[in-house]
Amino acid sequence: MIPTNYLIIGSGVAGLTFAIKIADRFPAKKITIITKSTEDESNTKYAQGGIAIVLNEEQDSYQKHILDTLICGDGLCDKSVVEMVITEGPKRLKELIDWGAKFDKNSKGDFDLGKEGGHSQNRVVHHKDQTGFEIERTILLEAHKKKNIQILDHHFSLDLIVNDGSCHGAYVLNQKTNEILHFQSDFTLLATGGIGHLYGHTTNPVIATGDGIAMALRANATIKDMEFIQFHPTALYDDSSNSKFLISEAVRGFGAYLRTKNGLRFMQIYDERGELAPRDIVSQSIDLELKKTSDNCVYLDCTHLDLDAFIKHFPMIYERCLSIGIDIAKNWIPVIPAQHYLCGGIVVDKNGKTSVENLFACGECSQTGLHGANRLASNSLLEALVYSDKIYTYLANNFLEKHHPKNIISNLNLVKKNKINSDYILKIKIKLQLLMRQNAGIVRYDTDLFKANQQIILWLIELEKKINISQINAEIYELYNLITVGKLIVEQSIVRNQNHGGFMKFASC
Repeated sequence: MIPTNYLIIGSGVAGLTFAIKIADRFPAKKITIITKSTEDESNTKYAQGGIAIVLNEEQDSYQKHILDTLICGDGLCDKSVVEMVITEGPKRLKELIDWGAKFDKNSKGDFDLGKEGGHSQNRVVHHKDQTGFEIERTILLEAHKKKNIQILDHHFSLDLIVNDGSCHGAYVLNQKTNEILHFQSDFTLLATGGIGHLYGHTTNPVIATGDGIAMALRANATIKDMEFIQFHPTALYDDSSNSKFLISEAVRGFGAYLRTKNGLRFMQIYDERGELAPRDIVSQSIDLELKKTSDNCVYLDCTHLDLDAFIKHFPMIYERCLSIGIDIAKNWIPVIPAQHYLCGGIVVDKNGKTSVENLFACGECSQTGLHGANRLASNSLLEALVYSDKIYTYLANNFLEKHHPKNIISNLNLVKKNKINSDYILKIKIKLQLLMRQNAGIVRYDTDLFKANQQIILWLIELEKKINISQINAEIYELYNLITVGKLIVEQSIVRNQNHGGFMKFASC
């Protein structure tokens, strides 16, 4: 056993901000951060838009932001959670600024607040179109200043150590030495991000394989609202199944139009808010248009916009488009909806506590009640900042006595005869991604969901047998986690019989 006081699985905004605060409060205690890739690789890094926070109270108000969130969540938000998260936003922003984060300002020296779909006011604080990158840079630098924080990269968490309903750490594969380590912790925080590569067509990085949710399920934690998956309306179209480059929602907030290849501005047909309708409506509208026309994509028209202002606000998007031959001053940008964010996950209370004792969750892997059936744009970074602070405050101000079991026996073993063929893993993964896109995508049908569930159960049985007789590696566990999460999504989609927000289902094709 490797002892640590706080074990954090994930190195995005949720895990790192908690680590910084708890390290400052308890300098004699040990904080260990486990991350399966490099320390700076997380969903946080790829967040373009920004953080939705009420700062200009002359034009905006907490009540307006709360109402926008509740409307977007389509009746399924927890109002008390929404109020808590939104009213604490300015404090959490100030912490980031104190740590050194830079956000764009206008000529008057005020924050240059952006506007995105579903927002009634300009309230998105941003750093050009690379807000997540700036936040990740800032908090990593701050974390490295703390002598009691250890960050272990290329360490893959396999499963939680659970005894009598209490979490005592995790089994972790050191991918550099191929050794399984047993981390014994007083408290464990899951901050493992999203599930994007269950669908393949996603804006998430390749590490987003639902690991935290799958581990939590195997530890008997409560998982909820997995059917509410947000598809970003405007990912840059290509015909590969790799991660998609995100064309930020803020581009539509800046004035871009959505068009069919024939030039029709179709969003007005579906919603009076047009391109500034919430993401679920825009994604569903695009999906319906593509089914009508059998086209591969729709287009984002920026040709009427001020080019210099566009480049100033979206330099990364401009350069990426230019690199593939798209001059936004002359050419429309081909876009399609791609899996972007999971609104459900591991159920937590207002202190970030899961149903498993001493296990906490934060960020996209958690279900707080903030998002309901559909996340309001740029509320996710805000949620992660607020909930990491809530977990910190709870653990800093409550004395919780720990009793670790003396003997924990693991059946995890690297010294097994068979080595799983990587081609087998890739083959099943591609089939799984196609199944989820076709049978559990933007619009779903019960008949498709039942077929998907049958296939996923067969894959799960097959994979568990292989894991029991084969050498353990990160790739096979990622596939195991993806299939586990896929089963949750399909099952919870079957059970839900009312369409809300990002969930649209019909009885049959």
